[in-house]
Amino acid sequence: MLEHLSDFNSWFNGIAWGPALIVLLVGGGLVLMCFSRLLPFTGFTHALRLTLGRYHHPGDENDPGQISHFKALCNALAATVGLGNIAGVAVAINQGGPGAVFWMWVTALIGMNTKFFECSLAVMFRGRDHTGQVQGGPMYVIDNALPRIFKPLAILFAVCGLVGTTAIFTANQTTAFIHDVWAKPIVSDAIWLGMPRDKVLIGIALAVLITYVLLGGLKRLAHWTSAMVPVMCVFYIVGALAALALKFDAIPDAFTSIFTQAFSPTAAVGGVEGGLVAVLITGVKRAAFSNEAGIGTAPMAHSNAKTTEPISEGLVAMLGPMIDTLIVCTMTALVILVFVPPQDFSQYNKILLTNHAFTQAFGQWGTHTLGIAVALFGFSTMVGMANYNSKCFNYLVRDHLGAVGQKIFLAWFALTLIFGAALPSDDMINLVDSAYALMAIPTMISTLLLAPRVTRALREYKRKHFGKASHTTSD
Repeated sequence: MLEHLSDFNSWFNGIAWGPALIVLLVGGGLVLMCFSRLLPFTGFTHALRLTLGRYHHPGDENDPGQISHFKALCNALAATVGLGNIAGVAVAINQGGPGAVFWMWVTALIGMNTKFFECSLAVMFRGRDHTGQVQGGPMYVIDNALPRIFKPLAILFAVCGLVGTTAIFTANQTTAFIHDVWAKPIVSDAIWLGMPRDKVLIGIALAVLITYVLLGGLKRLAHWTSAMVPVMCVFYIVGALAALALKFDAIPDAFTSIFTQAFSPTAAVGGVEGGLVAVLITGVKRAAFSNEAGIGTAPMAHSNAKTTEPISEGLVAMLGPMIDTLIVCTMTALVILVFVPPQDFSQYNKILLTNHAFTQAFGQWGTHTLGIAVALFGFSTMVGMANYNSKCFNYLVRDHLGAVGQKIFLAWFALTLIFGAALPSDDMINLVDSAYALMAIPTMISTLLLAPRVTRALREYKRKHFGKASHTTSD
């Protein structure tokens, strides 16, 4: 039975990530880039000033919302800067060779602009959950800005979001690292309910830790993520740069392989099957999994920002794909390409490929360095995903479950972590990928339909704020 489900999961994932979705994500993103007139380049400086508190709109501290621009970005990055940057890049190189990294970059550049639009809309058309708290995301945008005939798209997003934002892949890869690398000498062969007992126990430990954070609500979550995200990004980037410094002369060849294999993939480099189209799809899919541009998850975090200027939060959100894919994912890719020969790309499973690269660089210390990053990235992703998952859950149940709804949600999310930790990794990544594909449909359709409203607001925002002197205030 499980084997048949795995086969169906793999088949459906291939259908969902077909040419139509690639056109919607990449083609739609290019259309939005034209609407904004290359905003990722023209608005980058202002976005940084907003994020760092160098520019502040008077009155923001009293505006609707719960958290600052910076904390909203950290909440979003907590979910995006995670094991997708460590394991996801390894999957991309394993499945598509070095060329897949190039298409991840292209998708990230387009995704910066896409995130601007979807996150601006999330603030522009915010709603309220069953507790009266301000919330946003594609489902609220569709409800509040589009005719009622589009309502099924809002429901589709929330239902698929319950699967796509479960953090099952993160739990799976975190557990795989702990189980196969750190705890290997004491691993048991015992089986519980058809699953490895040791992995189930690790999953239970993760579930308990995440539940503790969730019980503190959005403010505790924002406190954790705003403290963790900058530290973990700097730690990982420094570790990767230290590794690359050991073989600095090999970096140009790594970049060469990325560019050449992007357009002329060969089976000798990464075992690529399916040629250019397969490499392109792999890169787009892994970039979407890593930075989530066009998927609709980040708007759920950015909609909690305290502001009445939707464009400002869209600009802050625009930095997400740059940090996630263009910086952190590139570090992972270079370490793998510099320290692992192409013929070995298929010999290591997902996160273990990245571990092998760091081990080649630092010996056993490489394992411990990566292990710390895995713990930080994995925990932050699970916390961030739990935030998204609760928003989808709350949207669907509204007032129907009352106080018991929170208990049901916590039980649901804990179970997904436990099963995600113990079940086969290919099943977990295919399930999440399929859910992401279905979430992208309502997100991109609503974003493209409403893009003219954002464009008009952007013109007005530029007139009022671009080039103005800095306003400083505490966040």
